[in-house]
Amino acid sequence: MTNPVQVATGRIFLLLLFVILAGCSSAYYRAAESLGFHKRDILVHRVEKARDSQEEAKTQFKNALERFTALTGFKGGSLEEKYRELDTEYERSQAKADEVRKRIDDIEDVSEALFDEWENELSQYQNPSLKRSSQQKLTATRRRYDQLIAAMKRAEAKMEPVLLTFRDQVLFLKHNLNAQAIASLRGELDSLQTDISALIKSMEASIREADEFIRSVGGPV
Repeated sequence: MTNPVQVATGRIFLLLLFVILAGCSSAYYRAAESLGFHKRDILVHRVEKARDSQEEAKTQFKNALERFTALTGFKGGSLEEKYRELDTEYERSQAKADEVRKRIDDIEDVSEALFDEWENELSQYQNPSLKRSSQQKLTATRRRYDQLIAAMKRAEAKMEPVLLTFRDQVLFLKHNLNAQAIASLRGELDSLQTDISALIKSMEASIREADEFIRSVGGPV
């Protein structure tokens, strides 16, 4: 009969092992594969995580725009409180953007390891037909991956202009809690709405690419 304590202890040990090895990608992948988690599985998992992070970032940037828009219509009350709300939305947006960037980096790391391994293993085939089939699959997967990572980076690049605008306005508002600061916010609103609309559109395209990639390699969406 399985001892629940031993099972829990084993899981904790594996978790700690993965955390320790995370700083060294090659060691991490070797340890993962010894436990039955292959690079393809890790890649799919990381694409799923990046897709989910983009969904969360999309929602956060929408929320920040709503807070920004509401502040431009400020007519009374505590401007200090409104500043703190906007500052909070900026910090949250920055955190979500950082998470998206980290997820993309993780995808690139494992994809490089996967494609290098796949390419090297082609020379081990003795059967020409199987080798040709594997080469075709590698080419198709790499092409789909290139489309995915390009879409993700396009969306990532559109986050920075929005964050810079938010940061400038938050900094200005911090030291100018008056009507002049509100007028400055109004002057940026149209441009910010345009930038965030473009960002959201790009993120949605990236999310679709992620779903297509996951389907193409046989993973769940």
